[in-house]
Amino acid sequence: MTATTLDAVTPAGAAARRPVSGTVHSWDLSTGVDGPGSRFVTFLSGCPLQCLYCQNPDTLRMRNGRRVAADEIVAEAAKYRRFIRAAGGGATISGGEPLLQPVFAGELFHRFKHELGYHTALDTSGYLGARATDALLRDVDLVLLDIKSWDRDTYRKVTGRSLEPTLDFARRLADLGKEVWVRFVLVPGLTDDPANIERVAAFAASLGNVSRVDVLPFHKLGEAKWAALGMDFALRDTPSPTPREVAEAREIFASQGLTAV
Repeated sequence: MTATTLDAVTPAGAAARRPVSGTVHSWDLSTGVDGPGSRFVTFLSGCPLQCLYCQNPDTLRMRNGRRVAADEIVAEAAKYRRFIRAAGGGATISGGEPLLQPVFAGELFHRFKHELGYHTALDTSGYLGARATDALLRDVDLVLLDIKSWDRDTYRKVTGRSLEPTLDFARRLADLGKEVWVRFVLVPGLTDDPANIERVAAFAASLGNVSRVDVLPFHKLGEAKWAALGMDFALRDTPSPTPREVAEAREIFASQGLTAV
């Protein structure tokens, strides 16, 4: 399994379509954290970012996943159709980074939406937003977009990457009128400067398509996974933010007219 072969498949909807497959870490059911309602969440393997606080470091590398046909995932998601519809939920593709495998993700979104009738959500950093075709985005109802910091140096420290592709993708989603939930992880001593939060909030408010902001308090629940993988967890000594600090961050987003939870 290599990144170079991930999308060497016929795109969804082609006349002579071969079975589409991708590298998948796992799938699960969740409620309230991966989009509205109860959701079938597919976690794809591989991510170009190296976030210091990643809670799923076991999804970062392709080799930690397995090759799975889209048919298998759609059949699994179909088992929960009655429950998901009753709960006002849908299907979310997360990771890792789904847009590292855009053809596979696009196939799943198309089938989740048109075969199963599910509300669809893309959970992404936006760094690979240029890989999301307009056809893929047409089958996405909601984008969960991580904006990890406004300060460029902090963003690179957190992720190892540049912020600009994420901002470009955010603007494109706004131009398309695609609903977005912004996700912001509050990390004491790293992303919690009020000026930093204010700039993220102002940008999100300027887009016009952000219906919600999730302020997510940093935690160390994934630390054991880092250790099991032989990876250094650089934030082991960083505390979680206090409830007051989280509330203050939410107030900053709310001051821009955004719904912050």
